[in-house]
Amino acid sequence: MLKTSNLLKYLLALCAVSYAVMCAFTLQAQRSQQQQRSSGPRVIKTEKPDLGKIRSETLNPKSPFYFPKLKKKYEKRDTVMTPEEFRYFYLGYMFQEDYDPYRRTQYDDKTDELKKKTKHTKEEVDTLIKYAELSLEDNPFDLRHMSFLVHALREKEKSYRAKIWEFRLENLLAAIKSTGTGEDVDNAWYVITPMHEYDMVQLLGYEATDVDFNTYPGYDILMVSPEEETARRLKNRVADKFFFNVMIPTEQFELKHPEGLEEDEEEATEGEGAGDPDDLPAQ
Repeated sequence: MLKTSNLLKYLLALCAVSYAVMCAFTLQAQRSQQQQRSSGPRVIKTEKPDLGKIRSETLNPKSPFYFPKLKKKYEKRDTVMTPEEFRYFYLGYMFQEDYDPYRRTQYDDKTDELKKKTKHTKEEVDTLIKYAELSLEDNPFDLRHMSFLVHALREKEKSYRAKIWEFRLENLLAAIKSTGTGEDVDNAWYVITPMHEYDMVQLLGYEATDVDFNTYPGYDILMVSPEEETARRLKNRVADKFFFNVMIPTEQFELKHPEGLEEDEEEATEGEGAGDPDDLPAQ
């Protein structure tokens, strides 16, 4: 059974805090992107991923889905990658040597105050672009910075670059959405980091209100509340929770951050034998 360490709980809470702080800016960015799209809604084929096959293909140099090949294709300034390639690229990252589900860069906190604002000066936009690009060089799956970057590039009227990043953002989110429906454990969405759970519910027009990572080991359950427009559109079909499969992220966290488990073991050891004095035998 997968064990949730105190450090992991802290990082999950940090995801929630980060989501709350940045929600307004990201929502505005995503809505701005949606308003400027000329194409119709994307049709997404939903299929539970075969992780064994994805692992094999993305680690095989002869495969068209070999991860370094996909990464090289992803980094080109065009929109030729297919939905299937994005799916292998996104999920295949979990099997790469440098994978860390709680990966953070030195640039994460550089623009926190700017991200709280909905309008920016020219200099502030330049700062957002600079640090978003630096963050994405280190972590190409940082969807939050990607969303900020698209919005900032549009403010600078750099429409071509904005479209390239928007294409990447949409297809990475579509890769997540293609893994299930999110309605229960059997149909949970697969994510490579818990932060993407919040990006998904936000994309669907919900606000995350709470998280349960104890009921089903290896799964996170996000309790959600619909935005006004979502409630009006879906009426009685509004969801109150979404399920996410985090089996591999949890396993990899425990492998790469053993200090979190050691802290739990130390706490458990300290707690043993330290019972209530009233329970001790009389002298």
